[in-house]
Amino acid sequence: MNALLFYAPSYLLPAMSVTFTHPPHPSSELASKLKLSLSARDPHELPTFEQSPTSRHSPVLYLPPLLSSLPQQLEPIPIDTLTTPPLVTETRLPHIDPASLSLHKALHHFTPKDANYAAIPYADAFNWSELELPEDDEREWYCVVFRSKRKAGSDGGSLYEADKKAHEEAIRNGGLILYWYGIPNQETGMNLATCIWQSRKHAMAANSRPDHIRAMKLAAEAYEIYALERHVLRKSLHSRGVTIEPFQGGDVGW
Repeated sequence: MNALLFYAPSYLLPAMSVTFTHPPHPSSELASKLKLSLSARDPHELPTFEQSPTSRHSPVLYLPPLLSSLPQQLEPIPIDTLTTPPLVTETRLPHIDPASLSLHKALHHFTPKDANYAAIPYADAFNWSELELPEDDEREWYCVVFRSKRKAGSDGGSLYEADKKAHEEAIRNGGLILYWYGIPNQETGMNLATCIWQSRKHAMAANSRPDHIRAMKLAAEAYEIYALERHVLRKSLHSRGVTIEPFQGGDVGW
């Protein structure tokens, strides 16, 4: 069975539930009182919670984008000036082409448009229209989308650790630009996660990697609902914006 067609890639598996209590999570009873604290140094670490009894906090609806760190020879992109900075990985990409580097910079501002992102079309769920690249760039990228609902009582700890290893493996082998995952809907339990790849070939190659295979064995029994979608993110010459459309087959990117 081809994991790309029937399962989510392991680095798309949502790792936690903050506002949704099915399946149970140690943070569920504290979610209405506690503040989520994210570590920029190691985005794979489970989130910590700090009490803030004097402040009111809205439910956590999603986490910042997790961008693959650039190759060693490239200067890191400053993030301290951003209102909501992305997370970055410790593992670095081995290479990235110029147009994908432009996209990487634009994706620092990637965010959902609607709290109901798990239930609406992918093209409407995120701020694609706000992403801008240089006019001279012309390219397409491969997007994988995973809509899911975890089973009650599924083993989140072992799955999370396997997911972490598979994510790092995917970055080391090249092609993975962004990984984003939401928080399960408080009422329905549905969630959405997505990856953006430099090419479809990169995504397909990741399926055969050993950490990915191990993670998929754990993932197969962890979900009550899982649905996989593929899309193409396109940047046309002489425009600054991008478009998103369903994948119709063939190669995407290079």
